Amino acid sequence: MKIALFLLALIVLGGLAWIRLAPSDPARWHVRPDGTPPPGASLVVLEGGAKAALRLPDETPEQVLTRLDAIAQATPRTKTLAGRAGEGMITWVTRSRLFGFPDYTTAAARPDGSATILTLHARLRFGRSDFGVNAARLRDWLAQLSP
Repeated sequence: MKIALFLLALIVLGGLAWIRLAPSDPARWHVRPDGTPPPGASLVVLEGGAKAALRLPDETPEQVLTRLDAIAQATPRTKTLAGRAGEGMITWVTRSRLFGFPDYTTAAARPDGSATILTLHARLRFGRSDFGVNAARLRDWLAQLSP
């Protein structure tokens, strides 16, 4: 009985270590999100809140991503995985506090006349549900980004 409990504990600890230490492959997660808000709309949240498209007037894509990067970097347990504002796309990894589950958020910006179209996609790596955490993070970042 003690051996079985020890083995179970070892398996659980190994799984938690894998979740926290598993490498993040930029080729898999640093992928341009799609989406465009319809004419006249400034924000459209797509796919249950895990994707968003936003039109920001009078800013360049680099300006928008620079501001968003500052917001993301101020978010606890968030680091840049790939990209930078000058490239037009950035992907961040945000880890959960207790177990370190990684969530990936990618933002891409492109010019649209005198405005910029910003598209975001937040998703989890492990499991099927994030209990709305990624959608809440997108809403928070967008609220801070909006003038």
